[in-house]
Amino acid sequence: MLRVAVIGSGPSGVYTAQALVGQEAVPDVEVYVLDRLPCPYGLVRYGVAPDHEKIKSLQHNLRSVLEHPRVHFLGNVDVGADGLGPRELRRVFHAVVYCVGAAKDRRLGIPGEDLPGSHSATDFVSWYSAHPDAAGRCFRPDARSAVVIGVGNVAVDVARVLARRADELAGTDVPQGALGALAESRVEDVWMVGRRGPSQAKFTTKELRELGALPGADVVVRPEELALDPAYGDPAGLPAVNRRNVEVLRGWAERGAAAGAGGGRERPRRIHLRFFLRPVELVGDAGSGVRAVRFERTVPDGLGGVTGSGQYEEIPAQLVLRSVGYKGTPQPGLPFDAATGTVPHAEGRVLRDGVPSPGEYVAGWIKRGPTGVIGTNRPCAKQTAAALLADAGELARGPVPDDPLVALRRAGQRPVSWPGWLGIEAAEAALGRELGRTAAVKIADWSGLLVAAARGQR
Repeated sequence: MLRVAVIGSGPSGVYTAQALVGQEAVPDVEVYVLDRLPCPYGLVRYGVAPDHEKIKSLQHNLRSVLEHPRVHFLGNVDVGADGLGPRELRRVFHAVVYCVGAAKDRRLGIPGEDLPGSHSATDFVSWYSAHPDAAGRCFRPDARSAVVIGVGNVAVDVARVLARRADELAGTDVPQGALGALAESRVEDVWMVGRRGPSQAKFTTKELRELGALPGADVVVRPEELALDPAYGDPAGLPAVNRRNVEVLRGWAERGAAAGAGGGRERPRRIHLRFFLRPVELVGDAGSGVRAVRFERTVPDGLGGVTGSGQYEEIPAQLVLRSVGYKGTPQPGLPFDAATGTVPHAEGRVLRDGVPSPGEYVAGWIKRGPTGVIGTNRPCAKQTAAALLADAGELARGPVPDDPLVALRRAGQRPVSWPGWLGIEAAEAALGRELGRTAAVKIADWSGLLVAAARGQR
C-alpha cells in the first residue's frame, strides 16, 4: 500500500486525494488529508460568502471524497510545527502533497495602511465566515462609510455583505456574533474602488449583478468614469465577461443619470462603484483611526495600464478593506520562490536546487500562484497526482512508514478525525435550532470547535 499525506483539505487537496484513489493503475493508495483546522473544506467553508449557497454546496462533493474508505481526514494537525516538518512527514508517509494555498494578503504599501479601521478583506471574510483565528475581531461598528479597495469577486462579496440587511443573512450559517454586529452596523455608503477601468475589472458578471439585486441598497455608477475607459464606447472586442460587465455598468449609470445627480436615494444604503482611482494614502491618526482614503485619478496609458494624472480626491471612510490579491508564504522546510510566492516544482514535483525531491509534491495556489477559480484546482491536482503515481514504484521501495495516528500523537498533535468533524456539524446544527435560525450556525472559536469534536470522537 502506498501511503500519501495531502496537506490541506480545501478543493486542491480533496481533488488530489480523489485523483489518487480514483485510479486503478496503482492499486491500494491510502490518503491521509491533514489540515491545521478541525474542519475540512478550506476556502469553501471559510472563504465563500454565506449568501452564496450554490457555491457552498460544493462541500457535498468534497465530502464524498473525504468519506472514501481509503481517504482519512485528520484535522487540528499543525504541519510545520516543531517535530512535524517535511523530514518527519516523510518518515510517516511514502509521499507528501502540499496543498496549502496562498494565505498572505498583498499590501497597498501606502502611508496609513496600518491605521485602526484598516484591514485586509480576507480578515473581514474570515470574521463573517467564523474562521476560529478571527474570533474576537471587531470592524468599526460605528463606521458610516466603508471603502473596499479592489474590483474582484472578493471585493464584491465584501461590499455585498456590508450592504445587506442582517435579516437577509439570518437564514445562512453566518456566526451569531457577526450577524449581531452586521445588524447594528451604521454603514450607509460602501465604495468599491479600482485603479483601472471597468473593462479590466476582475469580477464576474454574475457577482456584479447581485449588487443590483440587493433590496436594501442602490448602486451608483458615474458615467464620466466609465467614459474614460478606451473600450467603453466599443466593447465588442472585449472578452465576453468583460463586455457583459461594461453593459451592466452602463445600464446602472444610465438609470442613475435619469434619476438625477447622485443616482437618487431610494434605499438606506448605497454602493458606489468607482474606477480610475489609485489609493495613495489612508488619512487619519492612531487615536481616532482612519478618516478617509486619498486617491489619485489615473488615466489609460495606451499600453493596457494606467498612469497618474496628478489630480487627487478624498473619500471619507472609517472602515477600509483592501482586496488586491494574495501571495503564498514560505512553508517550513520547503524551498520557496519569493518572487512568485510559490514552491518551485516540475509538474507538481518539488524541486530542491533544481532537482526533484523524492516524495514531495505541490498542488493548488502554492504550486501555480493565486489564479483561477475553484474548478481550476481539479486539472492542477490531476497533474500532480499523475506525477506522484508515475513515481510510485520508487516511493514504495522505502521503509514501511510509521502508523500515522501514533506518529502524529508522538509529535504532540491531537488529531480530529472524521467522527470529530461530524460532531462539529451536529453541534452547529443544534446551535442553529437553539438560536431559532433556519440553518446550522457556525461555531466561531477554537475551544468550541474542539469541544464539539471531542464529543463526536467519544
